[in-house]
Amino acid sequence: MKTKLKQRQTITTLLLLFVSFIGQAQLKGGHILGAMGLQSGTQTPANTLSVYIPGYIYSASSLKDANGDKAITNPDLTMVITGAGVTWVSDFKILGANYGATALLAFASNTIQGNNADVNNNLALTDTYIQPIQLGWHNKRADFVASYQLYLPTGRFTAGASDNSGLGMFMNEFSAGTTLYFNDKKTFHFATLASYEINGKKKDTDIKTGDILSIEGGLGKTFYMMNAEKTAPKGILNAGLIYYLQYKVSSDKIPVPILGIVETDKDHVAGLGAEINYFDIGCKTSAGFRWIGEINAVNRFQGNTFFLTLAHVFSLKKE
Repeated sequence: MKTKLKQRQTITTLLLLFVSFIGQAQLKGGHILGAMGLQSGTQTPANTLSVYIPGYIYSASSLKDANGDKAITNPDLTMVITGAGVTWVSDFKILGANYGATALLAFASNTIQGNNADVNNNLALTDTYIQPIQLGWHNKRADFVASYQLYLPTGRFTAGASDNSGLGMFMNEFSAGTTLYFNDKKTFHFATLASYEINGKKKDTDIKTGDILSIEGGLGKTFYMMNAEKTAPKGILNAGLIYYLQYKVSSDKIPVPILGIVETDKDHVAGLGAEINYFDIGCKTSAGFRWIGEINAVNRFQGNTFFLTLAHVFSLKKE
């Protein structure tokens, strides 16, 4: 009798410890923080096709617990994403807005699945980003965008594996934002873009990542770089401060033997940084750099985000 009671107590203790661990576990969504910054509420010009190469580097300096305290210091984890993308904006109007679309084929290494530091995959195909609908409005003192995007689970995924290159789930996301201009020349601006991500169940499991709200943008200044004769601009320079916020709106749901579906604590993070980008009008090529240092993380990694972009813009206007 005493042996059975002791076994029950041991099982109960292990289950409580397991639930406590699950409560601290977090699952990552597909939205890449830092991909948007200055003028995030502005669509690229109509009748253009932009081909771009992104470079995303996230270096985790610590793992924060539910109280915002360091659970792991120096986790030695750096995630990298690159690839090739294309954005098309037409002169076709829907509700007075220009219609556009985007697609990105991406590759990732050390793909972060949640707050587990045991990840180790070489650069491999990750989940594919498609934005089939983007609408952009342009007014005298403000621009507006609204879009729908989805993430296809094209990356390698096996539940519990440390070398996954994808998240193993379909992700749907809806976004809306604006860029406000404080002068007639539109050289002083503030932008914000809000995105709401709805996640499906992970492949071959009942594990479900909670919904995620991301907000990002920045306050910046545009400078027109004039040619030697000072008769026309040869380039456009944007520089300023940028930010992002991300909140887990609904809890992750993870199946646990005997106990059923357990809902985890929610996570959040904030970040502040700077951006500079330059567009050469003559060769129609742009290069940009963003850095964001994270603060106030809870139940997730906290670190530094670096985002580099190289793009070429093709004009589709009929001569």
